[in-house]
Amino acid sequence: MSDREFGGNDDLSLPKATVSKIITEILATDAHSGTAFARDTRDLLIECCVEFITMISSEANEIAEKEAKKTIACEHVQQALEQLGFGDYVKDILEVANDHKKMQVHREKKQSKMEQSGLSEAELLRQQEELFRSATDKFNQGPQEES
Repeated sequence: MSDREFGGNDDLSLPKATVSKIITEILATDAHSGTAFARDTRDLLIECCVEFITMISSEANEIAEKEAKKTIACEHVQQALEQLGFGDYVKDILEVANDHKKMQVHREKKQSKMEQSGLSEAELLRQQEELFRSATDKFNQGPQEES
């Protein structure tokens, strides 16, 4: 499964800074090794990751299509991993997916700007009307000459 099979999209990549951070964190756990990671090696790792993701996605898509599903589900990725010989990874991946689901449930709901302001809707409306009034007055006065 090469890029040619997927239209040769050269735009497919992973953020270099993110990959570098992951590599740095992994190397930091083995602080006594003194190992460095060359840029061209990082770029090669990125290409390998993109190819791996493309291969798994393609296989999961085929599985979903055979089941007449329009959405690739976790089970499709699991089956794809097993069919492609990566069954050893399934347990760890399912744990990560489960942890992610738990984090999403407990994640704080983002507040809107209105909620963040701490002002009542009536007060916000009053401020908005005042701003409109001020803008209208400035517009009606016309251009001001500079002194």
